[in-house]
Amino acid sequence: MGDSVADQLNASCRCITVDRDALAERLEARADTAGLYASICANQPNLFATLPVFVSRAHVEAMRAVVEAVERALAVAEVRDVLLAAAPEIARIDHGPRGVFLGYDFHLGPDGPRLIEINTNAGGALLNAALGAAQKACCDEVDLLMSSMLASGSPGLDAFEDEVVAMFRSEWRLARGDAALARIAIVDDEPEAQYLHPEFLLFRRLFERAGLAAVVADPRALRHAHGRLWLGDAPIDLVYNRLTDFALTTDASAALRAAYVANDVVVTPHPRAHALYADKRNLALLGDAARLRALGVDADTARTLEAGIPRTELVDPADGDAWWARRKQWFFKPVDGYGGKAAYRGDKLTRGAWQQVLERPYVAQSIVPPSERTIEVGGALRQLKLDLRNYVYDGRVQLVAARLYQGQTTNFRTTGGGFAPVFTEAT
Repeated sequence: MGDSVADQLNASCRCITVDRDALAERLEARADTAGLYASICANQPNLFATLPVFVSRAHVEAMRAVVEAVERALAVAEVRDVLLAAAPEIARIDHGPRGVFLGYDFHLGPDGPRLIEINTNAGGALLNAALGAAQKACCDEVDLLMSSMLASGSPGLDAFEDEVVAMFRSEWRLARGDAALARIAIVDDEPEAQYLHPEFLLFRRLFERAGLAAVVADPRALRHAHGRLWLGDAPIDLVYNRLTDFALTTDASAALRAAYVANDVVVTPHPRAHALYADKRNLALLGDAARLRALGVDADTARTLEAGIPRTELVDPADGDAWWARRKQWFFKPVDGYGGKAAYRGDKLTRGAWQQVLERPYVAQSIVPPSERTIEVGGALRQLKLDLRNYVYDGRVQLVAARLYQGQTTNFRTTGGGFAPVFTEAT
């Protein structure tokens, strides 16, 4: 399937839809998640898009090439040194784990995929795997043509979930060797209030099915004592960290921070992973071939990254007037931002929002307009923007999914939008 065919399918194909009964069955496969799908429909009605997204195999491979190039660049000690020099002290700690669920987010520009950001606590992987496994095609041609993008060429929800468990066990071994892993805590602020709380329940179910005790916890409920991290009277071996307090600086994260610094608990993803991958300033270096070459990165890797990353620059408030004059070609993101919060397209900026940009560290990224997917809502056709998320561990793409939305940034407020499975040619 070439790019033009994928574009045509995204514009006209509405014959693959969610098998809602199958999705409910997958989400509610055990008693501890009974009623989960009904809860999502009631409380997160725009979590799942109504249609999938089509992407050519060439674009899938191009995204993978950028992911692998980032890994090669970060394998160069001089590159890591530059990135960590601007990071908080806690990011210099290396206990061994790589960091689970990196999220490489791409826009499909006119010249192919462009990496707009990397996230270290990318949510949605289990939800997307379940959604991708619950699609149905009403025409044989499309059913034969497409295959869902799942882990390492092993299609199927069970295969992906097995790989997720293996990933967490790998993180544990990197830190603790052959010691037994017994209990995992999935940690986020006020987890029951989080939009992706349903996924926390799916992770708890997955870990328990694998023979591991698992809990969902607020960091305020944790305590650090006697060389262990505790939740109540139970010790925690590994924390699956969903916090957006990336450097663990808040009072709420105090116990977790102390345990992590002392290496009394395994944390993944961790502050070092965020500093190396997700700090928005990093793309300014990773997209600059000349600087990468000067630091010892090979020419092919440097060229791949410069071609695959939109030009990214730090915003110097001293040059505020000059930036304002050329703002329309740029997208502005806070250095420590996440989830599109406080991010602005330059052509939509107000003077008030611009003042906020000048008052905190920001980067400016050359705008790569997102591609679109046509959906039908209430009998009317609508064009939604889309981005593509590659879930990555240890340099390997595990899953590709899309998010459909309207507005300046991705969100889960668009009717018909939300997470969408990605289909491409079978290999």
